[in-house]
Amino acid sequence: MNTTVTSSTAPERKRFDIASFTSKGGRQKNEDSIYAWQNEGQLFAVVADGLGAHGGGDIASAEAIASMRQSLPASGITSAAVLSECFSNANSAVLAKQIHGTAMKSTAVVLTAENGEAAFAHAGDSRGYVFHRGRITFQTMDHSVSQLSVLRGDITPGQIRFHKSRSQLMRALGAGETVAEDIKSIKPISVRDAFLLCSDGFWEYVTEAEMEIDLAKSPRSARKWLSLMLARIGKRIPDDHDNLSAVAIIYRG
Repeated sequence: MNTTVTSSTAPERKRFDIASFTSKGGRQKNEDSIYAWQNEGQLFAVVADGLGAHGGGDIASAEAIASMRQSLPASGITSAAVLSECFSNANSAVLAKQIHGTAMKSTAVVLTAENGEAAFAHAGDSRGYVFHRGRITFQTMDHSVSQLSVLRGDITPGQIRFHKSRSQLMRALGAGETVAEDIKSIKPISVRDAFLLCSDGFWEYVTEAEMEIDLAKSPRSARKWLSLMLARIGKRIPDDHDNLSAVAIIYRG
């Protein structure tokens, strides 16, 4: 697996240190799509994982992100109303592509930040994490059958990773006329708060405790943090491993 990490080369005045990675893993095609942007204190980042079993997953994930980018207003990007509109428009964009004969779908996890506040929105099992003082203080909840097993007490959260029902999703873009995204407001955000967005092909092979350990080794560098996690994953993944993608972000203040 090629583990070259792309990082922002923005000048110091930029408020977020950003690094990103995407790979097809052991698959024929990469159906993940990622995007990260910042400008004058605003941040928009997204990881989308196309559902390959339905065909056209790469198109679905790319369409979802393109639609969200077009839907983003000039301000107020952390509001629940704005995020809901982004997901509604992305859902419509994916549905519009299904007329070509494929039941393409995509997960999505989005992070926005502005004026010292942030918000996560997601549908599916691509995850978002918030780290404050090096510890995870928020983690999105998968919209999957295996997550329901956790809520019922049948399995532990760690057992989701390789559970027999892990790939069965309850929500996704393109799964219906509407999408029920979850939204979480995070405010205020503090200097050195960190954020991670990733597809299931990434988080399956690195634990939450390891995410914290690697962040402690790189509190100011998103590139180093992401590289350390990828080094762990590279030692564990099988040859036929799924696509994997992540965006790591550290707030400079």
